[in-house]
Amino acid sequence: MSAASAGSAAAPVGPRHRVLVVDDQALIGTSVQRMLAGQADMEVQFRRDAASALQAAISFGPTVILQDLVMPDVEGAEMVRRFRALPETAHVPVIVLSAVEEPAVKAALLAGGAADYLVKLPDPIELAARVRMHSEAHARLLERNAAFAALEQANADLARERERSERLLHVVLPHAIAERLKSGPQVIADVHADVTVLFADMSGFTELTSRCSPREIVELLDEIFARFDELAATHGIEKIKTIGDAWMAVAGLPEPRPDHVEAMADLALELVRAFDELATRRKLPTRLRIGLHTGPVVAGVIGRDRFAYDLWGDTVNLASRMESHGEPGRVHLTATTAARLGDAFDIVDRGDIVVKGKGPVRTAFLVGRRPRG
Repeated sequence: MSAASAGSAAAPVGPRHRVLVVDDQALIGTSVQRMLAGQADMEVQFRRDAASALQAAISFGPTVILQDLVMPDVEGAEMVRRFRALPETAHVPVIVLSAVEEPAVKAALLAGGAADYLVKLPDPIELAARVRMHSEAHARLLERNAAFAALEQANADLARERERSERLLHVVLPHAIAERLKSGPQVIADVHADVTVLFADMSGFTELTSRCSPREIVELLDEIFARFDELAATHGIEKIKTIGDAWMAVAGLPEPRPDHVEAMADLALELVRAFDELATRRKLPTRLRIGLHTGPVVAGVIGRDRFAYDLWGDTVNLASRMESHGEPGRVHLTATTAARLGDAFDIVDRGDIVVKGKGPVRTAFLVGRRPRG
């Protein structure tokens, strides 16, 4: 039974015990009604036929039904089945009243859904006691059903909230990392011996912000980074974060892949093309500058309430330097990364550049991929 059904069954207010008496004989019915009329905690209604009894069962909301065994329009066991078929009385106790004690008939009625069997006219004290017993049992059943329904709803709400939290977790973290966090609180700090890190930044963006409203800047960045995220996913590369107008990604983690250098080079070239197309279409006076470096990193999750997956190490720093020391519209990479690309790409040697904290570093520009075949 749902919470709504349980609530509707318990909705009527007034005396605690509501008794529906069903008997085709007016004398018997009114006698039973009078037996209970003096009970302050009971309200009694009397019906003489099946149709009006079923209507009263819906409108009156009885907590106990006293029903005659033999009626001219319907047999007693069938009447019990009809009460059981109504949502409003599906669980309401039905006490069958009979002129004689018939064990076989009693057994059949109890098996068919009746709650009790009394020979009429019963003793008033016993009748009131049985009505209270069955009515209170019915109230406990409604309370139990309502509690179960509330528990089911709470479990369903919890499941939806868990699903929502997991979806959010997978949005901000790589799938494999999110799955590890779902298994329980833990410190995630992994060493990856060989990955390729990319930084992309927009040259001239600061000047652009001075000519645009805050809303226009946010909408522009959203369009650009959404396209970058889409391209990264296409190439199987993990976007790490955005920092202002900069975008960072890594290839080769959290799951290792042997072609991470080539995959990142392909992505870098495609990012430049995609950005140039967008800049031309929107008449933006800015170009994309990209830096790459390959090597070991430490990757992990930081934060307690707001998780962030990030990278640390010299490889990250040097990739960032490649971007800042690069040129607009070009992909700048270290000689380490260039050597890993082999003959599959066109690369122009730039020579040594001085990098703060590193001294001279040999670098190159990635021009494009050579035709396959």
